[in-house]
Amino acid sequence: MGRITETIKVLIIINVIFFLGTMLLDGDLLYKLFSLYYFENPNFQFWQPITHMFMHGGLFHLIFNMYALWAFGSPLEMQWGRNKFLFFYFSAGLGAFLIHTLVNYYYFKTGFDALTAAGYADAQIFEMINDVIRQATSSGSGNYQVNLPEGFPVSDFSGMVDAYYSRAVGASGAVYGVLVAFGLLYPNAELMLLFFPVPIKAKYFIPGLLLLDLFSGVTGFSLFGQNIANWAHIGGAIFGFIMAYYWKKNSMNNTRWN
Repeated sequence: MGRITETIKVLIIINVIFFLGTMLLDGDLLYKLFSLYYFENPNFQFWQPITHMFMHGGLFHLIFNMYALWAFGSPLEMQWGRNKFLFFYFSAGLGAFLIHTLVNYYYFKTGFDALTAAGYADAQIFEMINDVIRQATSSGSGNYQVNLPEGFPVSDFSGMVDAYYSRAVGASGAVYGVLVAFGLLYPNAELMLLFFPVPIKAKYFIPGLLLLDLFSGVTGFSLFGQNIANWAHIGGAIFGFIMAYYWKKNSMNNTRWN
C-alpha cells in the first residue's frame, strides 16, 4: 500500500470526473443515464453495467471506494500488470452486476408471481408499481399507499417495487473483487480500521467484511446504513476470488496480457 500505479490513477480520475459531472451538470439526468437499473425498467440502458461503476452516491462513497482501490489495487497492478488488472477489475464489476441483477430478479418475480396468482393481470401489476413510484417520488420520502389483497405479504410487494425501481451506483462491486484478490495474494498483510485501530490480518478482515455483507443481504439489516448493494459486493467478491485463485494456482504468464 505505497505508491499509486498508473492504471489506478486513471480509474480514480475517471471516477472523480463522473462525480464532478453530477455536481456541475444535470445530475438527475446523468444518474438516470449512467446508474444501473433493473433490466425491465424503462430507464435501463445496455451501457449501465459498465457506467454504474463510475457513478457514486456521495462524496464519502467516492472517497471510500477510491481509497480502497488505491490501497489494495496498486499492489495487484504491480504484480499483474495493466492489462491483466483491467480485465480483472471490470470482470469483477460485471460479476457484481450479474449477482445484483439475479437477486433483484428473484425479488421482482416473487412479488409479481404472487400478484398474478391473486388474479392480477400483468398490466394491472405494472400500473400498481408505477403508481407507487409516483407516490414515492412526489412525497420525497419513499412512502406510499397501495391496496393489496387481504393476507398478501407486504414484504413481497415492497421487494418487487424496490427491485424494479431502485438504481445501483458505485465501484464497490469491482473494489470487493480487488479486496478478495489482495487477501488471497497477501493474506498476512495487516490492515487497520479507523473505528477499530488494531491491526487485523487480511485473511481475517476481508472474510469478516464479506460475512457482514452476507448477513445484511439475507436479513435486510445493515450496520453501515441502508441503500447498500450488499449482493453486488458479494458478486464482485465471488468473481474476484475465482479469477485470482485460478491465476494464483496456474501462475498465468503476464506476457499474455501485455
